[in-house]
Amino acid sequence: MPNKTETQECYRQNMRKLTAVIAAVCFLNASAVCQTAPAEQKAMTDQQITNAVDYWLLTDSELMNNQIDVKIKDGIVTLSGTANNMMEKERAAAVADTIRGVLGVVNLIAIRTVNRTDGEIRNDVESALKYDTATNSFVIKPKVTDGIVTLNGTVDSFCEKKLAVNVAESVKGVQGVQDSINVAFKSGRADSEIEADVKNAIAADAWLEPCFITTGVKDGVVTLSGTVGSPAQHDRAVMLAWVYGVKSVNDDGLKIVPWIKSGDQRSKVFMIKGDAQIMKAVQDEFKYDPRVSGFKPSVDVDNSVVTLTGNVGSLKARHAAGQDATNITGVWYVKNLLKVRPEKPVADNVLAQEVNSAILRDSAMDGYNIYVKAKNGVVTLDGVVDSKFEKAQADDIASRANGVLNVKNNLAVNYPNLAYYDLSYDPNWDYVPAYYYWNEIRPGYETWPYTSDAQVKANIEEEIFWSPWVTNINLNSIKVKVSDGVVTLSGTVNNWLEFYKATEYAYTGGAQQVHNDIKVK
Repeated sequence: MPNKTETQECYRQNMRKLTAVIAAVCFLNASAVCQTAPAEQKAMTDQQITNAVDYWLLTDSELMNNQIDVKIKDGIVTLSGTANNMMEKERAAAVADTIRGVLGVVNLIAIRTVNRTDGEIRNDVESALKYDTATNSFVIKPKVTDGIVTLNGTVDSFCEKKLAVNVAESVKGVQGVQDSINVAFKSGRADSEIEADVKNAIAADAWLEPCFITTGVKDGVVTLSGTVGSPAQHDRAVMLAWVYGVKSVNDDGLKIVPWIKSGDQRSKVFMIKGDAQIMKAVQDEFKYDPRVSGFKPSVDVDNSVVTLTGNVGSLKARHAAGQDATNITGVWYVKNLLKVRPEKPVADNVLAQEVNSAILRDSAMDGYNIYVKAKNGVVTLDGVVDSKFEKAQADDIASRANGVLNVKNNLAVNYPNLAYYDLSYDPNWDYVPAYYYWNEIRPGYETWPYTSDAQVKANIEEEIFWSPWVTNINLNSIKVKVSDGVVTLSGTVNNWLEFYKATEYAYTGGAQQVHNDIKVK
């Protein structure tokens, strides 16, 4: 890992690169990006997409110390260079996946992680799986050869399998993870039942436009065909297709067309009508999330406002349940009243030691001195990290421990102006914690670099333009005004997720304060 001097120099280099990238993007996209996007979108050139990917990688706080190179041909992104760990390698691909115009990502990034013996890595992977309340019951045995982890065992669902891989990838020293985990179903299901569940899951998901996705099932094999707007949406659709009883998913016919989303698609296929259907969709989402499925949160819906009550076994399960409900289209707001009630009480000194050990073995936290205290189940984190990503990651690690009721995150941030792009549309991608820290921005709390109002406006419009989560018609309907660093957003969007994304893009674009006056249709 780079030392603090190297980090600061890399930061300065990245800021110089970023200035050049912004200038190049605004020059190339003057009519399509820095100004209001046209009603009829034209396919972006490879150079324009390259500039956009470079911009997002250079401004993402987790990737600030990496040497990642981007090449694009016919919309296919090839990432090369080096990253500090598996989490950073995967995140670089995830960020590229969300750029409008990208058709696919080839990830050739090499890992330059710390040197550790295979025995040390194996022990830490076993400890990480045991520490996490969602994976501690999995029967999985890791083997490690030259830093490559092979996971063997059996789980009950595809999401459990994916979660185990994510946990193993987070361990310090891991060069790669090979998945040999079997999914064992307790009983078979009729193709018609599987097909109905897949269609309902895709239709209910707020991140997808299901009118262009066709589903078929034969002998337990799901076939997806049609079109989606980005690789991230492609992966999202595939993940949702892995409902209970699915043997495999064939996605060869699901094509990526960046400009496929039109403004009226969601209204035409809005299948979640009424509180009863929203309630069922939320309950179905809980069944497939391994962090929530072991509990039975009560779901009440009144005028599209979801209220969650009951008990869950961990703080992470509470967070995941709230994210699951938010991901359902038609949901207006989520009141998360779930209470954390661990199965077994944990002494404060034991709890602090377990959280501290988990932070030490996490690859993203390597090199930081984090001080952990626990009192009556409340964990307090003190210390200094480089960016909001590490602050969010430490919070997320603590939330996974059995016995943690709440986390007081007092970590100071060295570089608060670095953007932290939240990719929490998939709660099972646990290497991306679903936290925002923008509400911590207060006068005097952080020192923001001066950026002109015109540049902030251009940055925000740039973020909105390249996001696949904002429909094409809303590129024109979202208006941005900036005065002395205070951003006012107005216009209309299709759902609350677009509303929240617009706020996020305003902060990552350089806003010191945001007034979001956007109306939700």
